[in-house]
Amino acid sequence: MSAQLTAQLRAAMREGRLLAGERLPSSRSLAGVLGVSRTVVTEAYEQLYAEGWLEGRHGSGTFVSNIAAEGAGPARAVGGVGGSGAAGVRSPGGVGVGGTAGAAAAGSVGGLGATAARGVGSVGGAGTTGATGVTSPGGADAGGAAEAVAGATAASDAAAGGAGIRAAGVAAAAALAADEPGQRGDDLEQWSGAGGAFPAGSLLGDGKVIDLRPGAAWLGELDTAAWRRAWRLAATVTPAARPDPHGLPGLRALLADYARRSRGVACTPERLLVTRGSTNGLDLLASTVLRPGDRVGVEDPGYGKARSVLAARGAELVPCPVDEHGLIVEDLPDDLRLVCTTPSHQYPLGGVLPVPRRQALLAWARRTGALIAEDDYDGEFRYDVAPLPALYGLDPEVVVYLGTTAKILTSDVGVGWLIARPDLVEAIARRRAEFNDRTAVVPQEAIRLLLERGDLARYIRRMRAEYARRRAVVAEALDGLTLLGDTAGLHVVVLLPQDESERVTKEAAQRGVLLDTLERHFMGPPRFAGLVIGYGSAATTRELRAGCTLVRELAAP
Repeated sequence: MSAQLTAQLRAAMREGRLLAGERLPSSRSLAGVLGVSRTVVTEAYEQLYAEGWLEGRHGSGTFVSNIAAEGAGPARAVGGVGGSGAAGVRSPGGVGVGGTAGAAAAGSVGGLGATAARGVGSVGGAGTTGATGVTSPGGADAGGAAEAVAGATAASDAAAGGAGIRAAGVAAAAALAADEPGQRGDDLEQWSGAGGAFPAGSLLGDGKVIDLRPGAAWLGELDTAAWRRAWRLAATVTPAARPDPHGLPGLRALLADYARRSRGVACTPERLLVTRGSTNGLDLLASTVLRPGDRVGVEDPGYGKARSVLAARGAELVPCPVDEHGLIVEDLPDDLRLVCTTPSHQYPLGGVLPVPRRQALLAWARRTGALIAEDDYDGEFRYDVAPLPALYGLDPEVVVYLGTTAKILTSDVGVGWLIARPDLVEAIARRRAEFNDRTAVVPQEAIRLLLERGDLARYIRRMRAEYARRRAVVAEALDGLTLLGDTAGLHVVVLLPQDESERVTKEAAQRGVLLDTLERHFMGPPRFAGLVIGYGSAATTRELRAGCTLVRELAAP
C-alpha cells in the first residue's frame, strides 16, 4: 500500500498536480483522508525523501522539492552521425543504423519508480509497484493522492490555524541532507602498500588475512540446494551451433520482468541483451557507438575498470567531478558523445543523484545528442528505504542501463544485462556477432532457472538482511570516524586527512588487513583522501569487526 501511495504522489509531482514548493500535509492528516494507517504515509514520505522529490524545512514541514521538468519539448534524435543531426546509432565506421527521433517524453515508459502489476518487493523489495486507482481499505482511491493531499492540507491548516505542518520521515530527510554514499570496487591484485608475506603479528595469528577491499560479494550462502540444482539442470542444455548474440530468449524475458519489479525499469525482452556483466555491457556499447577520439565523460572519482574499457576503445576520457549527491551535471561539457554514471549509488562515494539533477542530466543528453550509460552495479541493496528506481525509467531513449549478477551473486557467474532502445540493442547485437563475443549458455540457463523458480528473489532477500547486519557491525566498529555511503551497497568510505590513508593501509597490511585507498579511484589529482572499506569479502562478522576496529585504532587522531 505504501508503494502505491509513493507511486501516486511521485506521478502527481512529475505531472505538475503537486507543484514545487507546495507543502504536504502531516502523515496523520493524509492517513485520515485516505483511510490508511499512518505507517503507510510515513513510509511513502520517507521513500520520496530519499529519491529527492520531497524536502524538509526545519520548523515548517514537508515540501515538494524543486523538480521543475526540463527539456519537455520534442526529443532530439540521439546517437546520430557526427554533427549532421541524422538519426541513428553511429558505428565505428560512421554508418547510421537506424535511430528514433521524437522519442517518448520523459517518464512515458516507466517513469521514475515505474508502476507494475505485482506485489511490492517480489524480487528484493524494490517497492516500485502499484497500479493506478487502487482503492485503499478505507475506501479512498489512491489514484487521487494529489486531491487527498489538498484536502488533508486544508483540513490541517484549518485545525492548526495555518501553522506549518510537522514533517514526516525526518530521519530520512536528515540522512539525505548529510549524504548517501556508495560502493563497487575493482579487485586489487595487490594489497596497497604491502609487499611479501604478512608478519606473524597478523590479527588472525595464523598468517590469514582479513579482506576489507570493495568489489566482492559474500559467498557464505551460495552453496545451497537451489544453487546446485540450477547448475545441474543447466548443464544438460544443448549448446547452439550459432548462439544468439542477444542471449537466451527465456532469460531475456525473465530479466526484463526482474528489472521491472526490482528496479522500476519497464522494458520488453526486445530492449534487453544478455551480457557477461556490466563492464562487458559497457564495452559492447562503446564498440558500437564510439569512434576513436570521441570524448566520453566519466565520474571522478569513479570506477577504474570502466575507464580502462573506454580507453581501450580509443575514447578520450573527460573527468567529471562528483559531490556528495553524485555527478555535477552543470559542469558537463556539450561535446561529450557518452557519459558514464552511477546515479543510484555513486561509486565510490555513494551519493544518490537527486531528481532535479536527474532531469537536468536527461535534458543535457537531449540537447547535446549524447547517450548516458547508467551502471546500476548494486541497486538491489539499500538499507534505509526501498531501492531507488533506475534513471533509465525517466527516459529510455537516451539512457542505456547496465545490470549485473556480480553483486547479487558473484562475478564468477559472468551474466549481466544491457537495456536500451530497440534499434541500439540490434546494433550492439550485430557488432557483438562481428567479434564473436558471447555469454556462455550454461550460466545463462542457471540464472534463468533461479529466476523462474523464485530462488534468486529469496536469495537477494537473505543477502539484504546479511549485508544489513554487516553494515551495522562496520558502522559500530568505525564509530567516531567520518563515514560516507553507509545506507546502501556493500562498502563504506572513511574520510581521512591527506596522506593518512596510505599510512593506515600499510600499517593495516602489516597486521593482515587488506584495505583500499579512496585516492586510487580518482582519474585526476585526488580532491580528498580516505579508505573504501568493503564488507562482502570478510569470512565472518567477527573478522569484519576485528578488521574495522584496527582501522579505527590506526586512524584515530
